Order: sequence, then C-alpha cells, then structure tokens
Amino acid sequence: MNLQERFLNYVSYYTMSQDDVEQIPSTDRQFELARFLEQEMNDIGLSKVSLDEHCYVYGLLPATPGMEETKSIGFIAHMDTAPAFNGKDVKPQIISNYDGKDVLLKGSNEWLKISDFPTLTTLKGKTLITTDGTSLLGADDKAGIAEILTAIEEIIANKTPHGDIWIGITPDEEVGRGSDKFNLNYFKADYAYTVDGDYEGEIAYENFNAASATFKIHGVNVHPGSAKNIMKNAASIACELHCMLPVEQAPEHTEKREGFYMLSELHGDNTSASLSYIIRDHDADKFYQKQEYCKKIAELLNFKYGEGTVDVTLKESYRNMLEVMEENFYIIENAQRAIKSVGLDLISTPVRGGTDGARLSFMGLPCPNLGTGGYGFHGPFEHISVEGMKMAVSIIKELITNPVKK
Repeated sequence: MNLQERFLNYVSYYTMSQDDVEQIPSTDRQFELARFLEQEMNDIGLSKVSLDEHCYVYGLLPATPGMEETKSIGFIAHMDTAPAFNGKDVKPQIISNYDGKDVLLKGSNEWLKISDFPTLTTLKGKTLITTDGTSLLGADDKAGIAEILTAIEEIIANKTPHGDIWIGITPDEEVGRGSDKFNLNYFKADYAYTVDGDYEGEIAYENFNAASATFKIHGVNVHPGSAKNIMKNAASIACELHCMLPVEQAPEHTEKREGFYMLSELHGDNTSASLSYIIRDHDADKFYQKQEYCKKIAELLNFKYGEGTVDVTLKESYRNMLEVMEENFYIIENAQRAIKSVGLDLISTPVRGGTDGARLSFMGLPCPNLGTGGYGFHGPFEHISVEGMKMAVSIIKELITNPVKK
C-alpha cells in the first residue's frame, strides 16, 4: 500500500474512544484496527510485534550491522478518534489539484471555508482529503500511524542503515488514557517522538499542564410556597458558582500561552447539581493558582450556604513536558535538523492541549511531538494533504538516518 491508500484504509475503521470508562481500551472496537496493524507490522518485517490485552501494538525494527551503538529511537501514534464528534462511517472526499477555494462537504452541505481555516490557501495544487461533513476524518491520529509505517517500509526497502527503531500504537489518547498502560519495559527506546501534531514541520515540546475539577452541589428542596430560609436550590447555586470564574479565562477568549477553565459538563435540579471543568495552563504557578481558586470557590459557597453544600474534587491529568525537554534538548535539535533538511520552515508553538508524549516524558521516555500535516481536528472540518503527509514521512526518515550516538 502507498501512503494515501494506507491512510484511507485506516480511517475506514471505527475507533472512537469513550470518556468516563475505567477499562483500557475504553471501546472494544479499537481492537479491530489494532489487529490489522499487528498483522501489517509482521508483514512489513518488524520483530517483537505484540498486541497486548489493553490494545497497545508494539514492534521493533532491529539495528542494522554497525549501527548497534546508536541510541534507540521510538515513534508513537494513537489509533482512537475523539468522542467529540461522530467517527463512524467516514466518507473522505479526495480533491486532486485543490484550487485553494472553499470546499463543499457534500454529505452535510456545509462549507470548509478559507475564512475559518486560512491555511487552506497554502494547500492549493495539492491533493486535499476532507470529510464529507457527517463525521470527522480521523487524521488525528491515523495520519501519524500511516506516516510512521510508510517511513519504516521505505527504510527497509532501501536497505538504509539504522539503529533500533521502536513503534508504539496506543488506544485512548483522546480521552487522556493513552499512556496509562504503555509498557516501557517492552518498548526499549532511549527517546521517542509522538507523530500527532498539526502542521508538517512542527516540533512541539511545550504543552498545557492539565487537571479536572468536579463540583458537587447538595441542595435542600422544599415546596416553593414555604421555601424562605429553608430551600437551597442546587441548580441556582451551580449558576452562581460558574459566574465566580473569570469570563476572560474561558477557551473562547484565550490563545497562545493563556490558560483557561472550561465548563465541560453541567447537570442539576433543585436537589443536586454537578459541574465538570477542565483546567489548563502552560505556566506551572498559574496552573496551581487555578486549582487553588477552585478550592476557594467551594469554601466561599460553603460559608454562604452552609458547610457541606459544595464539594470539589481536583485531579491532575498531565504536565508540561518542557521541563523534561530542557534536560534532553538534543532530541529537539535532532528534529529541527531533520525538518530543515527536507526544506521546511520550523514551527514550534506551545501545544494548547496534551499528547501521550507529555505523560511518557515524565514516565522516563523523553517524547516531543511531530506534525502530521493535518488541520481542523475533532470535527467535520478536519482535512489533510497527501503532500503534507509525505513531508512527515521524509522527516521521520531523516530522524532515522541521522541517529544519536550513545
């Protein structure tokens, strides 16, 4: 299979993960693609190919003679798609020699607009792959898988000298669980790259610190005709609580390194209510201040309405990998050289999100993130160019052919 065929095959698999599920993988449907990838890795010629009970797929391309003294490198991507939008029955639109104009998504009759995605103009003349508007595309991150395996296949076919190359494909990245069961005792890379970013030429090594905050509100409900000084309307308190958070620190009002609180779920009636937030900030001090402010809100509402009215549970998800990368900056410099060598300008912006690599970095595997060439992830406007994917393949091959000495 060539790169385009491989990618289109992968996106035909329904692999959407699911929030609030304890098991890994969160959905058994991810195993269908995992089993295909296991077979494909064997067919390509990888060794130590393994699909474990948690739906992680691993493989190794052993070092060629004379290259055993180089550091072992890893490449990681994820097979699941985000539960934010429909990931079933993906019907890609393939547009050869794209004209650089707005694109009609024929399944929904919506338009992929340059006014919303100005980078579309840079894709003029390329082969553009979009959704039909009824689903996401799945380039996040099936493009990454396709790029990694295509690069490995070409390295083998060209008999290119290389050190040990480890491949890891994870489930459940989109629900923040992709690294939970990653087996670093099996995956023996000295360093790795997730291939899970946006623009081709991107090397990202700074991401959000992330936490969740869940508020539970316990009300007192009585007949409204005799409610004075007795009723505590949990739904009303929930509204009051939300208004205590700074409006300007919501995702829709922030960019670059600005952090935020995002209300992700709200339920309630007079008797009980709950609000779930995600908290994000690149700056560690501001991140912890946001968590402390959530505690302060609960404290103030308990003072106003009585102890036990509001409970808050805070849970940290992942941290900014920058502090790990600063101690292993050769990994970034290697990627920068590879990107320049294929003729691309370097793009390095702070990720307004997280990757498996962020958590893996703190687990002992330094792991920044490379771009895939995709745009508009997690929704019906997701798109990617074949040429962008080919550039990602070239970058991976450059990283393999210019390894780091031990």
